[in-house]
Amino acid sequence: ADNGIHWTVDSPVSTFSIDVDTAAYANMRRVLNQGQLPAGDAIRVEELINYFSYAYPRADDRERPFSTYTEMGPNPWNPDKHLLHVGVRGWQPEQAATLPPANLVFLIDVSGSMQAPNKIQLLKRAMKMLSAQLRSQDHIAIAVYAGASGVVLEPTRGDQQAKIHAAIDGLQAGGSTNGEAGIKLAYSLARQQRLEDGINRVILATDGDFNVGVTDINQLEDLISRQRQSGVALTVLGFGAGNYNDHLMQKLAQTGNGNAAYIDNMHEARKVLVDELGATLHTIAKDMKVQIEFNPAVVESYRLIGYETRHLNREDFNNDRVDAGEVGAGHTVTALYELTLAGADNPAADPLRYGAAAPARALPAQAEHADELGYLKIRYKLPQQDHSRLISQPLRVADIRDELQRTSETYRFSASVAWLGQMLRGNHHVPAASFAELINLANNARGRDEFGYRGEFVKLARTAAQLSGDTGVQRHAANDNG
Repeated sequence: ADNGIHWTVDSPVSTFSIDVDTAAYANMRRVLNQGQLPAGDAIRVEELINYFSYAYPRADDRERPFSTYTEMGPNPWNPDKHLLHVGVRGWQPEQAATLPPANLVFLIDVSGSMQAPNKIQLLKRAMKMLSAQLRSQDHIAIAVYAGASGVVLEPTRGDQQAKIHAAIDGLQAGGSTNGEAGIKLAYSLARQQRLEDGINRVILATDGDFNVGVTDINQLEDLISRQRQSGVALTVLGFGAGNYNDHLMQKLAQTGNGNAAYIDNMHEARKVLVDELGATLHTIAKDMKVQIEFNPAVVESYRLIGYETRHLNREDFNNDRVDAGEVGAGHTVTALYELTLAGADNPAADPLRYGAAAPARALPAQAEHADELGYLKIRYKLPQQDHSRLISQPLRVADIRDELQRTSETYRFSASVAWLGQMLRGNHHVPAASFAELINLANNARGRDEFGYRGEFVKLARTAAQLSGDTGVQRHAANDNG
């Protein structure tokens, strides 16, 4: 279910784990390009927002491996509310060649369900694309699983391209799917070559159709939870349609201290495995949690947009034993809150007849922190450490922009992505509105679009509008340079 509205006077603290997965965006694109509207449950708004990188300040210190960014302004889909934009940008080496040595184990689903061209053949091309990025100090192994599991490439130096490609070319699909045995084998291979100060990762490539061995999602999560204790992370690459198990892919990646992506074409394979290779493979901070305490004297109510599967309890924030999300090299992570400020013309609900007004119940905070709408805290651990570090900052009322045009391109474009995601989910907190306004907002905030991802988003929004029967989009398409 979509996140609901929280009344600040009763529940002033919001806590969640960050999420760097992007699978929901690529899956949405596949469905829209097939001429259909995606199912609402397939849309995870935070994954749509985080598909894009944003121009946050660079993080230059590996001891504090990320920068933070906040911005507040009008809400484009509801003029009675505001948005709070919180962004994080991970430290990134100047060149991919300076990444630590990598110990990678590909775990490939070669069951019968992977026979389709958009599965095993696309996977093989994507693997060759990644292998071309490997260096002599890197090692790659390939394990497969279907009815049984086995090793088709023992750990091999990254510069032995002919040997690697021959193993990839030999992959063929057929049989049932015993994911449990494959997972155990892959982690065993990764532990054999484990690098103390390097990248250790299993890359699971599958459509998620586990139908032999352990198939219960809770048991699979428990299996991977035990395996991750060895310091080996998990990346999940989803392929195909029809029997693609999106929910399972997301849960396994979260449990395995890793990330999930959906590969629907070679363009996406290049994005995940070449252009953003450092972010995909190299973890620079782990167990990152965000907590915001809102000032009831300033913020009447709030709603976190997305992150429905990433909620944490308030007390989890200080508990270093509670697992949370990982940030890769160069990752940008973004979260948006919808805020109703105290004294707004159209509050989210009527005031209580027998309860004190929010400002009256918040006098101590009002007196001491009258210039703050909230307080942001972020906890994280460095990859080899078990104790978290804390950074924090106040959110100032004076920093709220009073006009949408005065906000940054980052603010406006991320808002347009959140807008589309909520509309596709059928979120009742988003008033019915013409897609044309959304498209115009995104198109005018595209900025520098080196790889064309933002232009593609505008096209997808127009497709969604047409599939939804919004005839007004055509009349407003003049500014669409996509």
